[in-house]
Amino acid sequence: MEASERSRWITQAENFVCILKGSTELISDYLNYGINSILFQRGIYPPESFKAEEHFGLSILVSTDEKINEFLQSVLTQMKDWLMQEKIQKLSLVVTNTSTKEVLERWDFRLEYEKENVKEENGELVGNKELTVIQKEIKDVLRQICSTVSFLPLLDAPCEFDLHIYTKPDCEVPAEWNETGPCFIANSQELQLRSFSTSLHKMNTVVSYKTE
Repeated sequence: MEASERSRWITQAENFVCILKGSTELISDYLNYGINSILFQRGIYPPESFKAEEHFGLSILVSTDEKINEFLQSVLTQMKDWLMQEKIQKLSLVVTNTSTKEVLERWDFRLEYEKENVKEENGELVGNKELTVIQKEIKDVLRQICSTVSFLPLLDAPCEFDLHIYTKPDCEVPAEWNETGPCFIANSQELQLRSFSTSLHKMNTVVSYKTE
């Protein structure tokens, strides 16, 4: 195990448990692969622009488009800093009709900061949940995201996506980022997916979609 990895996990009774840096990495990885799965499953980009990779014990389709990957990484890198400072409330993936700009679908990734059963060791916040348990919970949510294509309405027009981050008022936002208002969907329904917890962060995933 490399030194950088040792900073993310500590071993107790031969099981890895999550510390704050590791929890932040897990949240970022979940968002990265979850967003890629949504872009593929919802047909936002052509299937040939994705490749299969193994993550969390699943075969996940990830984009090969450099601009998309650069955009995702810039957002997720900034998010990790804000996660460490408990500044983020949620991230939303907003799917809009390319021509009309109507919002057709919104995926909300809602964060909670867990305080119970958290202790401090050597200046690090340490949770009480084993890494293997966390990874299984994330795997279950990613699998559920992949299955949404079976019940969400077909997106039968060209669509595009954007990412909105909702932060606390005292958060310093990069100058190149724009502020935006809430994205409402007319005649919408909401579906709550499974949640997962690292014992430091809890992630709730909800998809809202337009109905006829």
